[in-house]
Parts: sequence; C-alpha cells; structure tokens
Amino acid sequence: MELRDLGDTGIRISPLGLGTVKFGRNQQVKYPSSFEIPDDDAVMHILEVARALGINLLDTAPAYGMAQQRLGKLLPGQREDWVIVSKVGEIFDQGHSRFDFSHAHTLASVEQSLRELNTDYLDCVLIHSDGNDLRILEQEGALDALRELKEKGLIRAHGMSSKTVPGGLKVVEEMDVVMATANLEYDGERPVLEAAKRKNKGVLVKKGLMSGHVQGGERVRASMAHVFSLPGVSSMIIGTINEQHLRQNVAVVDSLA
Repeated sequence: MELRDLGDTGIRISPLGLGTVKFGRNQQVKYPSSFEIPDDDAVMHILEVARALGINLLDTAPAYGMAQQRLGKLLPGQREDWVIVSKVGEIFDQGHSRFDFSHAHTLASVEQSLRELNTDYLDCVLIHSDGNDLRILEQEGALDALRELKEKGLIRAHGMSSKTVPGGLKVVEEMDVVMATANLEYDGERPVLEAAKRKNKGVLVKKGLMSGHVQGGERVRASMAHVFSLPGVSSMIIGTINEQHLRQNVAVVDSLA
C-alpha cells in the first residue's frame, strides 16, 4: 500500500489503519459477535502480518483495556516504523465508560499512554468525544492541554474523534486531524470531510465497515470504494484480530489503487 499524507502534519500513513480495541477489551463493544481477547502470541502475529502488508498506522486508546500496554510490549520492529494514534477523555473501568476532558486529566492521560506504549512521543492524540463535541472544545481543557503537549514535542499532531458535524467543523478549524464516521449507509459528516480537504487537515474514517457488520467480499469492496472516494480521506481504521480478514481488506485496498 502506498503511504498517504495525514493532512499537513508531515506524517505519512497507510490507507488502512489497524484498530486495536480487540487487543484489550471485549465488553461494551458494538461488533456483531462476541470474541475472546487474543493472547500475546496472537497479537504479535497480527502486528507482524500488518507490518508485512504495509500497514504502519495503529489506532489505540486508554479506553481499550490492556491494548496500549500490549502494544508497548509486543510491537515489532522500530518505533519509527509505526504511526501510533492514541486518545484522551474516555476511561473504561469495570465494564463502563466515563469521561474526563479536563486539562489535568488530559496531561496525565497522555503521560500514562507514553509509559504504557513504551515511547517518548505519540504521533497523534485524539479527544475521544462523548458526543458533546462543541462543549468539549469550547469549555473543557483538553484542547489547550494537547496544544501544550504538541509544543513540547510529546505529540506530533492532535485532533478529535468527533460525533457531530458542528464539532467536526470546529476540529477542522482548530486541530490537525479529525476522525469521522463514514460508510455506505451514513453520509452525514460529508461537510466535515469537505472542509478538511479544503484546509488540508488529516481525516481518519471510523466505522467504514459499520463495526464489522459489513461482511462478504462484494459488500466490503463497495464499502471501501465508497470511503476512499470521499473527499480528504487519509486512512480508514479497521479493527480485526483475524489474519484472513486483514489480508482480504488489504487486497481490496490494493485493488482500488
């Protein structure tokens, strides 16, 4: 796969990114069937396969259970081989999510992610929105904290995994990267993608395969063709622990190039 620019950040990423929620959490997730969290050997194997297929983008978060700790321990190759996107704001504890977008929690969360991932910088940190995008950006301290962390060189870029069009448009104005939802059945955030393209901001697509509900070769191909036809898309995140699915998805992307 050919690497793409993540907007104007200077970061180059694969058109498919590997989501890591299944590495560390199987509660309160929206996949169509239940699954067991893989052991270390299985996680290492998936990471090695992803690397061999040309995937360099990993999407993770503190809210993904033990995913970050496992990446910090198992990631193959050199740190610079990977683009790591983490998040702040959501805390998953005892089977439930809670949120904290304060300045202090944001700083502490990133520091914890750096320790868990065994790295001295993160390529991008996204605010993990609870749906109140504008309130978070305008009234909480997370945005200022991420700006400070970027100035210190602890993160290379910042953004938000947004849930509303007004919020996504605000992200495009104020931040480097927006993570937006787009798939064959939902086109509501297209204005955000169009604005990001005009301003050369990074766009990561979530739920492109509807959290695993899109299945079958032709439907997957149609879904990916749709996502990559949208304006400004840098990469699409897929969350899988199935080697066959990973290889099939990469083959589809390669065929669309």
